[in-house]
Amino acid sequence: MKTITLVLMLFVGAIGVSQNVINGRVIDGFDEPIPGVSVTVKGTETSTITDFDGNFSLSTDKDFPFTLEASSIGFDPTTVVVTSDTQEALIVLEDITFLDELVISASRAPERLFESPVSIERFGIKQIKNTTAADFYGGLENIKGVDINTNSLVLKSVNTRGFATFANTRFVQLVDGMENTAPILNFVLGNLVGMSELDVNNIELLPGASSALYGANAFNGILFMNSKNPFDHQGISAYAKGGITSQEAAGDNEFYDVGIRMAHAFSDKFAGKVNFTFLNGTDWLAADLQDLNNPGATRLDPGYDGLNVYGDVVAQTLDRVGQQLVAIGALDPTSASFLPNTLVSRTGYTEADLSDNKAESLKFDASLHYRPFANDFEIIYNGKFGRGTTVTQDANRTSLRNFFLQQHKLEIKNDNFFVRGYITDADAGDSYDIRFTGINLNRVWKSDNQWFGEYAGAYLQALAATGSEEQAHLAARGVADTGRLIPGTPEFQQAFDQVTSNPDLTEGSRFQDESNFRHADANYNFSHVTGDFADIQVGGSFREYKLNSFGTVFTDADGPIKYSEYGVYTQIQKKLLNEERLKLTGSVRYDKSQLFDGNFSPRISVSYTFGPNKTRNLRASYQTGFRNPTTQDLYIGLDIGANALLGSAPDNLDRYVIADPSGNIITGRDAYENSYSLSSVQAGNPTAANIDIVKPERITAYEVGYRAQFGSVILDGSVYYNQYEDFIANENVVVPGVGRVNGTPAEQQAALLAISDIQTRKIFTASTNSDVDINSYGFIAGVTTQVNGFDLGVNYTFAEQDFDQSDDPNFRSAFNTPKHKAKASIGKVDLFQNFGFNVDGIWSDDYFWDADFGSGEIPSYTVINAQINYRIPSLKAKLKVGANNLLGEEYFTAIGSGFIGSQYYIGLTLNNL
Repeated sequence: MKTITLVLMLFVGAIGVSQNVINGRVIDGFDEPIPGVSVTVKGTETSTITDFDGNFSLSTDKDFPFTLEASSIGFDPTTVVVTSDTQEALIVLEDITFLDELVISASRAPERLFESPVSIERFGIKQIKNTTAADFYGGLENIKGVDINTNSLVLKSVNTRGFATFANTRFVQLVDGMENTAPILNFVLGNLVGMSELDVNNIELLPGASSALYGANAFNGILFMNSKNPFDHQGISAYAKGGITSQEAAGDNEFYDVGIRMAHAFSDKFAGKVNFTFLNGTDWLAADLQDLNNPGATRLDPGYDGLNVYGDVVAQTLDRVGQQLVAIGALDPTSASFLPNTLVSRTGYTEADLSDNKAESLKFDASLHYRPFANDFEIIYNGKFGRGTTVTQDANRTSLRNFFLQQHKLEIKNDNFFVRGYITDADAGDSYDIRFTGINLNRVWKSDNQWFGEYAGAYLQALAATGSEEQAHLAARGVADTGRLIPGTPEFQQAFDQVTSNPDLTEGSRFQDESNFRHADANYNFSHVTGDFADIQVGGSFREYKLNSFGTVFTDADGPIKYSEYGVYTQIQKKLLNEERLKLTGSVRYDKSQLFDGNFSPRISVSYTFGPNKTRNLRASYQTGFRNPTTQDLYIGLDIGANALLGSAPDNLDRYVIADPSGNIITGRDAYENSYSLSSVQAGNPTAANIDIVKPERITAYEVGYRAQFGSVILDGSVYYNQYEDFIANENVVVPGVGRVNGTPAEQQAALLAISDIQTRKIFTASTNSDVDINSYGFIAGVTTQVNGFDLGVNYTFAEQDFDQSDDPNFRSAFNTPKHKAKASIGKVDLFQNFGFNVDGIWSDDYFWDADFGSGEIPSYTVINAQINYRIPSLKAKLKVGANNLLGEEYFTAIGSGFIGSQYYIGLTLNNL
């Protein structure tokens, strides 16, 4: 009995020891709770995570006193000594300096941003909360070296280091490891179907070539958007924003944006989260009426072709119309001789006539997280669904209507490895091509032949009556436009619905797509095994494309087109010298596409940290990158009216077959083997084009950078120089409907006659590579500091290309980047109690925009943005009021896009402090 009693006493005593329960709270320097903080009993494995209110509770068998350690990304770790279980532990975490923040993407392993071997930028939770932009994604423009081209209110294109387009195929964006690219459109979808700002944990950006670790197309830069883990960030949070957009062309229009995030850890093994956001508003209306080919022209000019006017690209010369009328007996030769060699275009419709200018984005995602051993080993399923309505721009303007994209990912990982696979699947929904809508709306009520015939007859009558060519043209257009469909009428709407639902571009404008790609990648970090020698990583990836546009964009009318690519890589990193101040990193990757030869991409970098407190760092790197031709570079086959876009995969050249306006058969192979360069034809000296089919583009990049902290002042800058080989480009060529460019003398003569007539020739925009030397270089510098609690920052970017146009007059480099850009900001989190503000400004130099849709000068612009905010601790809420483009001076970042006006908003965020 005594033995039993003794055992029971020992057991109860053990229970008593194990029941030391410690309660506490973690806050920041402004007395705000910090969720997701890891709190550990020092010297043990006993730990917990703070809840949404910053509270925690844990039990330990350790004797008093003992030490608690608290840590969270973005804060300096700290400790507090606990002396009894009656003490409530209050832990205060202070923001760490920018350079001490951890980043992963530069080396695929955690490291201080300060010690990154290459340039890297980080946009964390603090920056997201304080951004002046109406949405966090727009706030990325304030990062040094970053350019954002605004395609629409909900679709923005991020770029670094030049050669920007809206498609932006030289820049990669990963959302939780999944590439956010539509397979058919070949452009990053920005945040149209991306991530909720409530769920963003951090954003990292690598400017410049990154192919050595990330493969094809990580060429000019790569953006990583990482979400919050539901184990670490639990609870319900929400936001609601509303306001107006103000633009001269579209007027003042309301918009609203709402979102909710719900996350919960059901145990130490299971957790899940869901996110939902919805934005609705009115897009920036594209209303540029200038004629790029005839500056100063208006609709009063017979051949007018307005930039944002559609249908007027259909044109003929009146003398040619006369010849056609004579051939069918509708006009006598004598009368036809009075018709001049004047180009006449059909009357078009403005973009406002053909698009309701709606901007909408609906996003939903859900994920389940399973930690079978309640440690760092984790299995994740993530599903993302996005539907968007907006207007995008490439060769044409496209109205994306209910465009749908879904991604599904399964990932297994721990601190040393990950294996993941995902699928990206797109559906064009009710999307349509705006240019073809205008063209075929005209043809619904009157064929081209009838319209031009009526124009020619009315012109002759008016010329005989007035003797004035100008009056004759005006009268002729009035007669030919008799019966024209008027926007807003039932007849117009019926024809519009008919055209936009028909995928045959000879009659309709619907854009069909059900393309997808499958992707798998893996990485293993052996540093836990090889750390005494060096940190070593290996990894690889595989991707398969399935293109399925039903023949509306690609040459896939007979069925989907498939092709694949894969890559493997390794990296070794070693720290040397006193206090491991010297870091050497070397990596190499091998990639192989089914359509091209294999490709090696090495990277070597060295960084050295110096100063007594290791507060200065010098880095240098040499790296290479490559870019595979896009799906459109390979398989597009799209006649856009004025010309046809053609991909150069060998099997694509024979599949693409069209008839020129006179009925002659032309194949895609003719564009490469039987064509003249367009520029030589326009110069009056036709020269055979003799272009090659497209192959991968390569880059060699050199960079030197410096980071330093002097008290509260942080300096960060870099200089880079890029050399390009086999630069992927489009070349405009003219294929004669008859004859051979390199044939017999008789065939050559027939070809020369054919290209002089727009009815017996066809212009192609063909994918190829340039043989000229193309280099680019730049300088990026930034300074941030804090003075009396005010956060101050300024940065400057210089970007230039080195390319002699005379080396290849037909080549268009599309650098599309301002030479000079400056940004500045000032703000304070606690100007008064619970009250903060932020103001930032961007100045951009003028630059030349070069693209298929249109080319021209982009004027210099200055944009000022501001926000004020008020924290409501009792409600765990923040109220924010802001304005973008506060000066109200409209600007634009690309030829053909809508002018950007002002945006004013007010928003309330709950439980996301």
